[in-house]
This record gives sequence, structure tokens and C-alpha cells, in this order.
Amino acid sequence: MAGEGKVVCVTGASGFIASWLVKLLLQRRYTVHATVRSLDDPKKTQHLLSLDGAKERLSLFEANLTEEGSFESAVNGCECVFHMASPVIPSVSVSDPKAKLIDPAVKGTLNVLKSAAKVSSLKRVVLTSSMSAVMFRVEPREFGAVVDETWFSDPKTCEQKKLWYPLSKTLGEDAGVTFCKEKGLDLVVVNPGFVIGPILQPTLNTTSEWVMGLIATGKEIFPDGIYRLVDVRDVVNAHILAFENPEANGRYCVVGVVTRSSEIMKILNKHYPVLGHSERYKEGNGGEPVPYTVSRAKAEILGVEFTPLEVSIKDTVESLKEKNFLSF
Repeated sequence: MAGEGKVVCVTGASGFIASWLVKLLLQRRYTVHATVRSLDDPKKTQHLLSLDGAKERLSLFEANLTEEGSFESAVNGCECVFHMASPVIPSVSVSDPKAKLIDPAVKGTLNVLKSAAKVSSLKRVVLTSSMSAVMFRVEPREFGAVVDETWFSDPKTCEQKKLWYPLSKTLGEDAGVTFCKEKGLDLVVVNPGFVIGPILQPTLNTTSEWVMGLIATGKEIFPDGIYRLVDVRDVVNAHILAFENPEANGRYCVVGVVTRSSEIMKILNKHYPVLGHSERYKEGNGGEPVPYTVSRAKAEILGVEFTPLEVSIKDTVESLKEKNFLSF
């Protein structure tokens, strides 16, 4: 197996994407050092400790993004650090964006990387960024544009529009890239879209909460009704390939499909007519082209095979039902 005898670190391991990463790394026989904010919170640790292979090859470490040096013991002896820990808070509800979003994203990334730079066994860092660090440029997007890895969000534009989450991801990625260049660390960046799919953790994360609102009531997540969707298992696969493939480099946009909410409603209505979404997708202008697409080329060259949207949506609903977050 690919990971036999290899030690890697996953930061923010109790999160939605990171929990899946820990699961799949253990499946591939990696030894995993996983960081969580509190070892005393079973909601953050229990689902990780119960994964197959956890008893033999998973160690949990307590670490805090804004506390310098708190990642030292977790990264020690690792060949790769998957830095995933970063707060996800909707821009509209952030009272203090600097303290709640920007500092943890920027200082947290630098704290992890400073510790990683001291590790002689380290071969690569894989940083989880976001399509938020790609989409918000100075110039407006042209209709039909193909968004790819050469696009970068502009911090000033994000600040002017009070897009605090995109700003935090943009600055966090910038800080990581600059630091790794200076220190000669091999860095690969993964920029996922809006992540859906089954959840492993026992509590709802922000994205799953939004998705649940959309499924249950049709409440829009994005005001324009345009969704850059990707399955959590594809995102995790991209992270693992970004480490295992020596040719991996730069950044990778990981978006399965850009679609309208009316298309999502159509799929929900097909499998779960009891939700009563048929009116909603009829209201949406069916078949209208999306204003842009995101290139899958670089991610597919890396080896990412994208899950069909219908499968992701169905698996999301079934997972939320299984955990009793949705009942119908």
C-alpha cells in the first residue's frame, strides 16, 4: 500500500474534509498525526478514533492555530503536512473578521509552516486553500469564462466588498506560498469549490448546515444561485495525489461542476419528491447556461476522477438522514 511506513500530519483533523482525509490515509496504511483543538472534546475526537486502522496508526495532538509552536510535536517525523485547519464562517456573520478569520488563516498557516520547516524528514506540504482565493479578481468575469489555476482573488477587492472569508483564504494562501518559497519547502495548494458529500463527524459543520438548509427548505446558499460543487471524497483524493505524485506542483482547482440551484432541486425532486422541490426548480430558468465554468484539466491530469453530481447529492442526503439531521 502507498502509505506503508510513512508518517503524515493532518491539521484541523476533526473538520468535514480533514476527517475524510484521515480516514482515507489510514485506509492507505499511512501513520497519521492528527491535530485537534481539544483532546477533551469527544465530538472532535471519537469519530476519528473509531476509524479503521486508528488504533494502530493514528495519534491525536492538541494544537491551536494562533499559538506559536503548538504544532511542533505533531509535525515531528512527518514526510507530509496536510494543512487543513482554517475557520469557515460566512462573511455576513463575522463580527471581527481579523480575529475570527484572517489571523487564524494567515498566522495559523505560518505557525504550521514554521514548525514544518524544522522537520528534516519533510518532503512536501499540501495546503487546503479554496476557490474563494481564485474567483474574486479586480476585473469582472466575462460570460462563458473558463476559470483556472492562473486566476487569483484580489485582497483589495475582497476587502472593499467585505468578503471576509475569501479574503482570509487569499491571504492565507499568499502567506503560505511566500514562506515556502523563502524556506525552500515543496508546497502544493488545493483549491476546492463548495464541498458536499457524506459527513463523518457527529456535528454539523458550516457547509453541511448550509447544504441542509438548501435540501430541507430550498434556502439559497449563494445569492446568485450559482454553485461550484465538489464531492468531499474527490477533494481528499486530490490532497493525497498532491502528496503521492512527485510531479504535482503549484495549485489545483478542484470543482466537479458549476451548476444552478434549479439543477440541484431537480435532482432532489427526482430522488426525494416528498421534499416538494418541483415548484422551485420550475421557477429556476431551466437549461440556462452557467455564466462560467471551472477547468478540471489540471486536477484530472493529477488523477482526480470526479463523482457525478447526482451521486454526491444523494450521498449527502442519505448521510444527513442517517445522522438524524434530516428527517422526512
